Amino acid sequence: MRNAFASEILGLAEKNDRLFLLSGDIGNRLFNPYKERFPDRFINCGVAEANMMSVAAGMALAGMRPVVYTIAPFATTRCLEQIKIDVCYQELPVVIVGVGAGLSYASLGPTHHTLEDLAILRTLPHMTIVCPGDSWEVRASLRAALSWEGPVYLRLGKKGEPEVHADIPHKFAIGKGFPLRKGQGDVCLLSAGNTLPLAMEVGDILERKGASPTVVSFHTVKPLDDSLLENAFASHSLVVTLEEHSRIGGLGGAVAEWLADQSDTKARLLRLGIEDLFCPWAGNQEILRSRLGLTAETMAESILSQFSRGKH
Repeated sequence: MRNAFASEILGLAEKNDRLFLLSGDIGNRLFNPYKERFPDRFINCGVAEANMMSVAAGMALAGMRPVVYTIAPFATTRCLEQIKIDVCYQELPVVIVGVGAGLSYASLGPTHHTLEDLAILRTLPHMTIVCPGDSWEVRASLRAALSWEGPVYLRLGKKGEPEVHADIPHKFAIGKGFPLRKGQGDVCLLSAGNTLPLAMEVGDILERKGASPTVVSFHTVKPLDDSLLENAFASHSLVVTLEEHSRIGGLGGAVAEWLADQSDTKARLLRLGIEDLFCPWAGNQEILRSRLGLTAETMAESILSQFSRGKH
């Protein structure tokens, strides 16, 4: 995902001389082509993320289009006050890019895990939150974010994520999810972010087990796609949210809140994500996903259990 971001922002900077890239002292080699082409529009703000957010707010007030890029926990929780007061309170068009979200930096421990960012940022007025699921969505969401009049948080994975959209033409719009696979009304999987390839794998397993799954890239966590949710709950027996985030406050929490306000919804909701804990184990992202039950096989078992229960 980060390579797709670096490539896309370089192309966008060619067309928009108001675009500036601010970095929290990471991605230096990644952005070498950008720095060589636009040395005056790249600012390394150092390990001072809160200050970097305020700098971006000032640039936006001056008519520029700043994009802030650093590791997700340092782009969010470390500078929450500046995001709240400097960016969101003034409804400024700052694009905040958190790279390595979820368990992408698994081996570095809880200081680098990002399992609460959606829950926190969702509460801020004017904030828009987009979680692209592969490199195609990274490119599309960055273009959309730079056309959005207000703050946007882009939650990226790291690198090497599988491509999902290679042969699937779609039009990307903030706040509008889209199905990658259409089933017959059994289970609807709503995936946000880097779990999208997993959701496709879960869909394959469910189909082999006799279910007919719908898989949706539900990339925008705020604002929610109300019409898609209405259709999902009206036409499926079970709706499942899937994310590499705490089950508290992320996509699952947002959909649960939405569901609580509905009066005529019959489908049940299953939220799949991270338990309410810090991850104490050593290992890479795949190992931690396995320990936490975020594998295609484990999630498919949970879904089939819920789906079977609903039939009786």
